[in-house]
Amino acid sequence: MSNQYPVALTLSIRVLRVVIKLNLLVGAGIMALLIVSLIAKATHHLSPNRSSPILFIGMLLIMVIGICGVLVVNFILKRLFMIVETVSTGNPFVAANAARLQAIAWALLALELAHYAVGAIAASISSAAAPLNIGWGFSLTRWLAVLLLFVLARVFDEGARMREELEGTV
Repeated sequence: MSNQYPVALTLSIRVLRVVIKLNLLVGAGIMALLIVSLIAKATHHLSPNRSSPILFIGMLLIMVIGICGVLVVNFILKRLFMIVETVSTGNPFVAANAARLQAIAWALLALELAHYAVGAIAASISSAAAPLNIGWGFSLTRWLAVLLLFVLARVFDEGARMREELEGTV
């Protein structure tokens, strides 16, 4: 482990392990809600006069997108975990980390687009009788994070290339 930041790296690895488990727990919760909703609808516990079919379909779509989002977040967290592990071994500037960062950037872009899809679904099924306000909107911070990750992936790729050249000349 790196001598400069052993506590921070150890803590990062532990936190990532916990966050990965919590993310999967959230996914299991969304999946349970989806299953219970489908069972309730199939057994007529959700009567047509209580909720519109469009509202029900929209909520199912949002849950499916949520489950997909959990899988994408898991993808991101696992790659971040692998990057932190390479930092702890003292070898972060490798081509694999550049590829991981680029994959994380694409995944974060997918999450952002899914965020807009959920917002569009919510807006289309919301009514005065059944308002659905999920608080979605544009965030410059999230878009800057996507851009930053693409740039960092390129920096890591260049750093790995330079490191390989240096090792080849020594």
